[in-house]
Amino acid sequence: MVIDKVFQLLEKKQLDALVVTSVPNKVYFQSLKGSGVYLVITKSEVAQFFDGRYLEEIKEKTNASYRRYEVPKGRYLEEIRTYLCKQAATRVGIEPVGLTIQDYHLLTATFDICLLQDELECIRSIKTKAECQKIQAVCQLTDEVFTTILPQIKIGMTELELSGIIHYEGFKRGASAMAFEPIIASGFRGAYPHGRPTTKRIEHGELLTIDFGLTLDHYQSDMTRTLAVGSIDSKRREIYQTVLSAQKKAVAAVRSGLTGSAVDQIARKVIEEAGYGEYFAHGLGHGIGMGNDVPILNPSSQTILKEGMVMTCEPGIYIPDIGGVRIEDVVMIQGEIGKQVTLSEKELIEVG
Repeated sequence: MVIDKVFQLLEKKQLDALVVTSVPNKVYFQSLKGSGVYLVITKSEVAQFFDGRYLEEIKEKTNASYRRYEVPKGRYLEEIRTYLCKQAATRVGIEPVGLTIQDYHLLTATFDICLLQDELECIRSIKTKAECQKIQAVCQLTDEVFTTILPQIKIGMTELELSGIIHYEGFKRGASAMAFEPIIASGFRGAYPHGRPTTKRIEHGELLTIDFGLTLDHYQSDMTRTLAVGSIDSKRREIYQTVLSAQKKAVAAVRSGLTGSAVDQIARKVIEEAGYGEYFAHGLGHGIGMGNDVPILNPSSQTILKEGMVMTCEPGIYIPDIGGVRIEDVVMIQGEIGKQVTLSEKELIEVG
């Protein structure tokens, strides 16, 4: 059971208890993701603290073996502190997200606090066979949505209109949520790696970057494709082919035993040798599952890739006034070899 890995973490870090507050970790450990739900794990039991809004849902959707404590809304941490004192806890682990400064001071006044870094994300990083199947399913759904939106992209429509189409087609096909707000960046806005959609209209001769992900059964996808809007000039084609070459080589290199930095360097070298190194301003990728997980693929990552890890490979080039190109796929390590699981066309597609 995954909870056994947390019990092992308690022993390793010499913790009496752990307070779980981040959405991905609450869901991973079979609790609810709501803001009024907290999960507390001790060496002897797992307890959920929640307000009345979640009473029926807690009964239906969470692990029946967990203890349940309904508490007044807004008094979660006071009740958790009382509970931990009764458990004779002295050293308590917390996550770096999901707590206010006030909450933090409340706990530090009573307990020796250990601030966890990515220990829980490392537990989530090795996916089971069932988890891999869920990720493959949401990636297949993402490919279907991408295929569906291509003929709907028209010159003159706004980035926001295109974002709306992506939302509609995803939900129509069964997605429970968007994994994140889609990135839609056309023309000069393509130089913004995280350019959210605006009222800018998509124009002939531009590059159009579409980065979106879906959520299905709690697991997420993440895929980016850059398209040509009508015919584009040779400079933009050169940039596209450079990124495509870098991305293909990185995907092919993913395997057990390599560090995150080693895979990043494979893509980065292609872009640098083409003369665009200064325009690749982010890491190659990140883990994916219920959220952004371990491993991180960037120049400093010493994380060793292992079987069961799932990650993105997404090199990019972003040049002011020209635009940008990013190509991203989800890659899963099965056995010792990386397998690409988002399968949409990567050769340059012309739309509009």
